[in-house]
Amino acid sequence: MDFHHGPGGSPSSSTSSTEINPINSVSYHQNGGGGAHHNSTTSDPMHSWWESISKARTRIHLLSTLLPETSSILSSLADSDRPARSLLLSSASYSAISFSLSSPSSGSGDDTLCQWLYDTFLSGDPDLRLVVLSYIPLVSSLYLSRIHSSSTTSAVAQTPSLAGFEAVLLVLYSSEVKARSGKPLLISIPDLSQPSLYHSPRNPSSNKSNPVNNSPPSRPLVGVLSPPLEPQMAVKSTKRACIVGIALDCYYKQISQMPSWSKLDLCKFSADWAGQECPCKSDFDDFAVQKPDNFTETGNGLSDEIENFAGVRDLRIEERDEDLRSRGGVRIPLPWELLQPVLRILGHCLLGPLITEDVKDAASVAVRCLYARASHDLNPQAILPTRSLIQLDKRAREAAAAAAAANAASNANTPSKAKKPEILLVSK
Repeated sequence: MDFHHGPGGSPSSSTSSTEINPINSVSYHQNGGGGAHHNSTTSDPMHSWWESISKARTRIHLLSTLLPETSSILSSLADSDRPARSLLLSSASYSAISFSLSSPSSGSGDDTLCQWLYDTFLSGDPDLRLVVLSYIPLVSSLYLSRIHSSSTTSAVAQTPSLAGFEAVLLVLYSSEVKARSGKPLLISIPDLSQPSLYHSPRNPSSNKSNPVNNSPPSRPLVGVLSPPLEPQMAVKSTKRACIVGIALDCYYKQISQMPSWSKLDLCKFSADWAGQECPCKSDFDDFAVQKPDNFTETGNGLSDEIENFAGVRDLRIEERDEDLRSRGGVRIPLPWELLQPVLRILGHCLLGPLITEDVKDAASVAVRCLYARASHDLNPQAILPTRSLIQLDKRAREAAAAAAAANAASNANTPSKAKKPEILLVSK
């Protein structure tokens, strides 16, 4: 695959940690390019705008050659005033690209669609980068699912080549390494022993008389949100979760620009990664379990109902596992480097503004599945944030239901104005 050096890394094979030397592909850039970012020396805004439009149209026309069945749709998007933004907000193009990426032969080193995503991100255009970021949930899910499913099925089975997916993830990781410049991400933790900006001591004069309280204010505590990133030339098994997590963190930084169907995929994939179907995911839901009408607690009726319930439950689990295998979703390890950006995205999908109801519902299910997974793994670092998100989601839904009920009651109690009698003008 003709991938090129990104800002700090090159693609690698999923079965090896050795570096793969990129191959020069001048002819590819001449025919549709955009892999290298050329800085314009002119400061004319009209020239910059037209250069961005031309670059986006070139990338879309190249994509139409890779997906001939959607050439008419992509051609109409390329002719719009903002082609990159139109491509980002097109559900038809997203479905076509997702279908192609989900094929069993996708993700290899010679996958032309992965090469298109790689070169499109390196084009440097902000709108084109948003298009690439919208597919990061799908690329991450396919990559992690295939890696872990191949490692658990058989030790003798050969791991499939996923260099194409790795190249897309590495180019995002390399861009973040360059943006951070070797510095960690820090957060300031306020000292709770000191008064806050919204609090004043009741007896400010007592501090003057008491020399013990005249100590200088302590410095705020600093916490490390993310350690410094090291440049990676390959996706090693020990760095896989970190690289995918950084790619999802790049997605989170632009999540307000992401379409709803991309967020919906992330929520569904997160539930698949948790892989838990147990009652503990509904610990915070206030509803009574409805018993069947023919349920009896004495005699053979109880055992029969238990056996029937167990059989139906096993059947549902088998159907769910089959559905996950067809979609490429399997239970995967969830270290904190991977779980942290996922929870940030789910938090936005639950509580962010202008979020559709289907995304909120999918995020609610995903958070509960992750809580069940953390409870079974006895992971307190994951139990606390997932439990907090469940409680926040529950309170938000209760507040919305109360507001809707109050609005309906006010509308019912508001007297309607009497309509004026209609006056018909009859011409003589």
